[in-house]
Amino acid sequence: MLLCSASHLLRAQATSTPAASKPSAPVWAQPGSATHTQVAPPPEFHRATRTSDTPIGIFQGQSDVGGALIAGSASYDPGTGQYTITSAGYNVWYTRDEFHYLWQKMSGDVSLAADVTYPNPKGYEDRKAVLIIRQDLDDDSKEALVALHGGGMIHLAQRPKKDVRVRDTEYRIGGRGLPEGESPDSLVPIIAKRIGIEKKGDSFTLFVSVDGEPMHQFGPPIQLHLDGPFYVGIGFCPHLPDKTDTAVLSNVVLENASGKVR
Repeated sequence: MLLCSASHLLRAQATSTPAASKPSAPVWAQPGSATHTQVAPPPEFHRATRTSDTPIGIFQGQSDVGGALIAGSASYDPGTGQYTITSAGYNVWYTRDEFHYLWQKMSGDVSLAADVTYPNPKGYEDRKAVLIIRQDLDDDSKEALVALHGGGMIHLAQRPKKDVRVRDTEYRIGGRGLPEGESPDSLVPIIAKRIGIEKKGDSFTLFVSVDGEPMHQFGPPIQLHLDGPFYVGIGFCPHLPDKTDTAVLSNVVLENASGKVR
């Protein structure tokens, strides 16, 4: 069962839903479509994070950051080393996040990497499997992250301080396509990719393996200062505020040192 800390409850008082009301996703949180554009949340909108300190695999605990309308879940298979994360959540972007997060508290330098696959090949293209290093568990935390989108885009991003919009560098590598003569209902799965993030002091760097080659740095690093201890871990956001999807992250490397992404 996921529990709220007192500080998170205080942040949510102004936006909590009465017990008698059925939670519903606000219009601004609905994903983009031919008739709708997803936009940033209203100023001062926050939801409390729900947290469990029960360990899972190599991680100390897990959280529904931003308190998505449907509680997330995760499982770990020690035989395959796979973490299966199911989550709702409108985005990991803008001025606040909603996603399910498996985390460990750490300080100093960090190397984190994982293979990413999506069991459902027809999920929303902007869904994001993420590797995140963040200052706290609030929905607007200062953070650095790398993400693999459902459509194949990879990005390195940061929220430089609380309650400001994420800034990112985007790389479009591969993705999904239509086999010749097939309809959009026959989308082929994304080629599995491996992503990584390295924290060395205040420098955060994206690492990528596109087709199974050794991990290599991709693009320039970003600069961000985090005070230790901070949170390090893996997560998933389906880009859907009131529906769940699933990502699988495997072969996870997490070391309290730089230069260990592999």
